[in-house]
Amino acid sequence: MIVGLTDKVILVTGAASGIGAAIAEAAAEAGAVGLLLADKDAAGLARMRERFPAQVVRTCVADLADRAAPKHVAEAAIAAFGRIDGLVNAAGLTTRGGVRDGSVEDWDDIFAINARAAFFLMQASVQDMLARKSPGAIVNILSMNAHCGTPELAIYAASKGALSTLTKNAAHAHLSDRIRVNGINLGWVNTPHEHQMQSVTMARGEAWAAEAAARLPLGQLIRAEDAARLAIYLLSDVSAPMTGLALDLEQHVTGAPA
Repeated sequence: MIVGLTDKVILVTGAASGIGAAIAEAAAEAGAVGLLLADKDAAGLARMRERFPAQVVRTCVADLADRAAPKHVAEAAIAAFGRIDGLVNAAGLTTRGGVRDGSVEDWDDIFAINARAAFFLMQASVQDMLARKSPGAIVNILSMNAHCGTPELAIYAASKGALSTLTKNAAHAHLSDRIRVNGINLGWVNTPHEHQMQSVTMARGEAWAAEAAARLPLGQLIRAEDAARLAIYLLSDVSAPMTGLALDLEQHVTGAPA
């Protein structure tokens, strides 16, 4: 059994760093013939572009907070490669905001990226697949926080809960079209953004990751490449007919005694 993406065109958001970048690299290694990498970080996308053969990758600088951005990104992929076979919604905000202190601005910003943009990227990708009468696969990067969430991540948890429901809804709506939609409930991942948040914004210093890892069963946080391996499996034909699932990728079993 070979898990591959041979001859597939994959669109990845949040692709300039972290989880999105790891998924893009894994998709190329799995044989993707075309990669559209989208992010608002132009410099990061430029660095990513250097890692791939020129004929395989295109980049699209876009701020998904912009209502027009999802359509623009999807059109860029179709213009570059003629189609979208797979979509990975990896872009996301993890801004802190709880019931006591979350603001309207936090709510709007987080939901714009984590739910609205992801939905309209799914819509554009599905429309392309339906127009070509071709199968496809979508992977949404969710969060373990969608099960409930820590107090300071109430708005973030709500946005990932919304995307989890949209994942199941889209999977149900397009099952007979052979368009599969799945999600990954990620646990704590040491990405560049998370490092900045923990070490600087939350003032936990450079040793935060080692201290957190020491308390975990495997002695390390979830890695971006762990998420990438699972994403490639879900994008590949090998995972068919799996659809409508949100798979937990964390170091505890949800519902088990603490």
